[in-house]
Amino acid sequence: MTASVLTQGLLPLAIALIMFGMGLSLTMTDFTRLFRWPKAMVLGLIGQILLLPLMALLISVALDLPPAMAIGLMILSACPGGTTSNVISQLSRANLALSVTLTGLSTLICLLSTPLIIQWSLNHFSSDNPVAFSLLTTTVGLSALTLLPLALGMWVNRHWVVSAQKIEPIFRRFSAIFMVLMIAGILWQERQMLSQSFSDMFLACVLLNFTSVACAVLLSRLGGLSKQDALTLCIEIGIQNATLAILIAMTFLNRPDLAVAAGVYGVTMYLGAGFIVLWAKWPNKQLSAVSIKPRP
Repeated sequence: MTASVLTQGLLPLAIALIMFGMGLSLTMTDFTRLFRWPKAMVLGLIGQILLLPLMALLISVALDLPPAMAIGLMILSACPGGTTSNVISQLSRANLALSVTLTGLSTLICLLSTPLIIQWSLNHFSSDNPVAFSLLTTTVGLSALTLLPLALGMWVNRHWVVSAQKIEPIFRRFSAIFMVLMIAGILWQERQMLSQSFSDMFLACVLLNFTSVACAVLLSRLGGLSKQDALTLCIEIGIQNATLAILIAMTFLNRPDLAVAAGVYGVTMYLGAGFIVLWAKWPNKQLSAVSIKPRP
């Protein structure tokens, strides 16, 4: 993989196409569902925006990860959920509308929160060897590569609904295939570093995945959410946009080594959510950790 060609051309273009595809599945109604599921929406955003970075920080400190791994894990935790979480929600019969809405809202919020978390992480973990980072450039870059294509996709969906519904699955498949290729490429490019620290990085990513799902279960229990909404939160908080984390590390920071965490997490992030989905589908079983209460 040639870093210059990838970071300057293919990767940003692919992210823009993925976000455009996400926009094709969104309408303005999706962003007004906050009033339909206020409790689930707020709890999901708390888990995604606040608790996930906190868990990444605690894991980095507890495992005494090297700066590159810790920063990479923080970058990953600061990214919103991606279209993959929507696909898994659909396959597992979770609340797809809630999943799509959480993905859309977290993407908008992360335009502000992600650069701030990254800047703090760089200052905290790489004080002896600072990494060049511009808060303004990153915010503007993320907006150009995520918000604008997302808005364009929504505009197409509004004016040409039938066409949008036909081509949206194509972009969804492209998103999945590209993420797999990117993860494989990153792991291969950084194979030497990975071979030296695989056990720590793998453990950190697995811990982040399972603690994020555990946080989702706890939030669902505290909020008295239905089984379907609880399952949705587990998927949304446990599945991260690893491709976006790779983009930030390789394009904005020009540090492929910081993308290793996203590459490893891209492989492990299905573990925690997968167990929850299997348990939810088990005959005559319920998510015992989640209190199921009827909606008023």
